[in-house]
Amino acid sequence: MNEEAAKPSLLKRLLALVVLAVAAWILLKFVIGLIAGLATIIVIVLAIVAVFWALNTL
Repeated sequence: MNEEAAKPSLLKRLLALVVLAVAAWILLKFVIGLIAGLATIIVIVLAIVAVFWALNTL
């Protein structure tokens, strides 16, 4: 059996690499967005708690 026939062509390998890079980029953007969203919610909750604390202190 010819070893070259078992390997995908260079163009297919390049296309697979591009697809993986795009998928990784989209996943990275999603994870960063998720973390930023959670951080925003945490900051808002902390700000509300701080306002109630300040009002109770005064």
